[in-house]
Amino acid sequence: MTSDSTHRETFERGMQVRREVLGDAHVDRSLSQVSEFSRPIQEFVTEYCWGAVWSRDGLPRGTRSLVNIATLTALNRLHELAVHVRGALNNGVTESEIQEVLMQTAIYVGAPAALESFRVAERVIAESRS
Repeated sequence: MTSDSTHRETFERGMQVRREVLGDAHVDRSLSQVSEFSRPIQEFVTEYCWGAVWSRDGLPRGTRSLVNIATLTALNRLHELAVHVRGALNNGVTESEIQEVLMQTAIYVGAPAALESFRVAERVIAESRS
């Protein structure tokens, strides 16, 4: 697979999408905490996750958010789950859709994982209302 886009262009597109989904405050806070040691992974995530994948046309952002919520529940990555629940809300995903995805994960990845994800999602949703 080839692309006419340069790494810099993909990174910049990734930064734009990352800010649109997660919000400027979250991205600025994350970037302010980057050390020289962690800089490579932040650049990698921005370029490839956000610039190469999240910017693709194949799925709407809300669907991508729901896929991430299910995946992060399965992987028990609760910090990232909270980040992506906020992003899902920014992408227009409803509380009911988040709830349904978490119910689906209870069947396929287990009730304990889904229970914990429900707790995280409920906290994030409550914070978003205030």
